[in-house]
Amino acid sequence: MSSTNSRDAAAAIAEALQHDPFYVAITRQFAADGVRRREALTRYVECSMVEGRQVGRVVIWPDPSVGAAVWLLPAAEDTSGVAAEAKAAKITCFREILGADGLETYRRIIEFMEPRAVAAVSERAWYLSILGVSPRVQGQGIGARLLEPTLAEADRVGVDCYLETFDARNPRFYGKLGFAGVSTHLEPVTGVPYTIMCRPAMQK
Repeated sequence: MSSTNSRDAAAAIAEALQHDPFYVAITRQFAADGVRRREALTRYVECSMVEGRQVGRVVIWPDPSVGAAVWLLPAAEDTSGVAAEAKAAKITCFREILGADGLETYRRIIEFMEPRAVAAVSERAWYLSILGVSPRVQGQGIGARLLEPTLAEADRVGVDCYLETFDARNPRFYGKLGFAGVSTHLEPVTGVPYTIMCRPAMQK
């Protein structure tokens, strides 16, 4: 996978998610400069894609400017420290992109969300970290097709999948793929409710 492909896919995701309350919150310091904010979001997604390649799955559309999906897999059996190193590298990357204030906002949101996810889903579940499709081609089934390979893989090995969404429109989309809402919480930093959704492994 070339760095150009990654950059193009990250830019598409940034465009798709720029109004999501989570991403609005962590880039608030760039609110007055749309170009700089889009660049920060693109770089943020690139950092997340690096982690996904190391400890999960990254699925990019054949035309990278269309979008991609980033998954993280649990590290319960990781004895080499790869997952911890990948996470530390991601946080360092986020600090460079978002600055101290943006990183602190990110940490506060994640610290609220993590224990609620732990309480709601299996520790073996695969996590859909990011899915984004460029607004110019949304509504054509691309998002579902980006998820299908990893969902099929999860079914083969018998593991659940889960995600968290701040967008009230998303549960209907994910519901068509077998996800169901398991809990909804009001996140205090964004002031917006988000939903944890889980998809049990499909029996063949």
